[in-house]
Amino acid sequence: MTMQNLHGRPVIIGGGIAGLMTALHLAPEPVVLVSKTALGDEASSMLAQGGIAASLGSDDSPDLHLADTLAAGDGLCDEMAARRVVEAAPQAIEHLARLGAAFDRTPDGTFLLGLEAAHSRRRIVHAGGDATGRELIRALAAAVRRTPSIAILEGVEVRRLIVEDGEIAGVLAVGSGEAMTLSTGRVVLATGGIGGLFDHTTNPLGSFGQGLALAARAGAELADLEFVQFHPTALDGPRRPMPLVSEAVRGEGAVLVDERGWRFLADTPGGELAPRDVVARAVWRQLEAGHRVFLDARQCLGPRFAERFPAIALFCREAGIDPALDPIPVRPAAHYHMGGVAVDAEGRSSRRGLWACGEAARTGLHGANRLASNSLIEAVVSAAWVATSLAAASPGTHRRLKPAIVPPRPDASRIRPIASRAFGIERDGQTLRDAARTLVPIVAGDEAASDPALVALMITVAALRREESRGSHFLTDFPRRDAQPRSLRLTLDETLEAAAILSDTASDTAVLLGRRA
Repeated sequence: MTMQNLHGRPVIIGGGIAGLMTALHLAPEPVVLVSKTALGDEASSMLAQGGIAASLGSDDSPDLHLADTLAAGDGLCDEMAARRVVEAAPQAIEHLARLGAAFDRTPDGTFLLGLEAAHSRRRIVHAGGDATGRELIRALAAAVRRTPSIAILEGVEVRRLIVEDGEIAGVLAVGSGEAMTLSTGRVVLATGGIGGLFDHTTNPLGSFGQGLALAARAGAELADLEFVQFHPTALDGPRRPMPLVSEAVRGEGAVLVDERGWRFLADTPGGELAPRDVVARAVWRQLEAGHRVFLDARQCLGPRFAERFPAIALFCREAGIDPALDPIPVRPAAHYHMGGVAVDAEGRSSRRGLWACGEAARTGLHGANRLASNSLIEAVVSAAWVATSLAAASPGTHRRLKPAIVPPRPDASRIRPIASRAFGIERDGQTLRDAARTLVPIVAGDEAASDPALVALMITVAALRREESRGSHFLTDFPRRDAQPRSLRLTLDETLEAAAILSDTASDTAVLLGRRA
């Protein structure tokens, strides 16, 4: 094991949009950016199609963007946090353009704006038609690589955060088969979401919540973990991650039908552009009833489909489908996590020296159900606030770190069937309790599945605690909403105490609780 003193430099964990933007905003302060793959590879950011939301149209305003965000969030958004994001969004788009992002524009040079579900205006800025994430990663990674103050560690995976005297003291990582400890008092988690915990997901399979496991084991609070957004229209097939059929396709007029051609959302307020949780549940119920579901763009787009959505058209052709002539088979897939590390307005967690940004953070913007294309804008604007807070924080004193036991490389494959069954689109208390009993011994085992199992266990406990149905959390035992919405926070200790009550494997929970003590 090698030990390196970073001489006060902060460490950013994650090579997606949140991590890249945070590093760029910190320049020229020296910073270390750690990515387990090449920058942007296996980041959900790379797969983002629809675009990035900002009130840029002449008929739009931050107030309208805010109203749509709050409505989609189903009573659980932090209004102050949401207002701050939507007001910063237009300037952030201009900043991205200055960094080299080539957004789609009209002939007169203004941004070409798309429409997505639950937006009252066209406000979705996109690139390459349906390749927005790929273009942003290209531009930001290039900017990072030409910034001399950013040291890039690619192919390095952080396995643990090191805590001493109640604050972050460093990270334990593995790269090229070698373990290393990096001494630092400032760490940013920009590790993305949890879709890799599910069989059906649009996320890279490596995105199973490792940042949440790192934060939880370091003693930080997590919040709203039960809220997992399922995108209603992933291309139904064997490919993983599942190709996304962007909401923007429905924004152009595509409709959802079953195998008989029946448009089952025709009488739903908003129809195909209702909030994502509503559409995803409707599609899932059709599938559960034995029907197939298709997205039909033949009337609204027809031969223009490949021009407007070239990446989606390519995915379809690879699956033997011509969207100009054929309806596209779709099904819901885990797509985005509204919960995450509980952070304040500057991205600080409850653990001194630890920040979080992007999907790994719970800022309060998304509430119980994220408004389409608000995720990328959150990552971009909150990165600036995190960087400002990080730069102002004391680098801490250098600590001589002790050698540590290196956990095995995490693998979520064993957890996917459990998570998919327990906290999918519709949940029930008995299945959640059964999942908790199954997960506890895996968490206790210090094996490859232990970190994914820990994240799944925390989501399970959070889902059991929320005895109502709100936004993306639909609990059949409690189908109604509480009159008083509340955000629920959870620590690792609280999770293990709850698991001890739920689990029949008392010895395993005793071991876990003993370790925490």
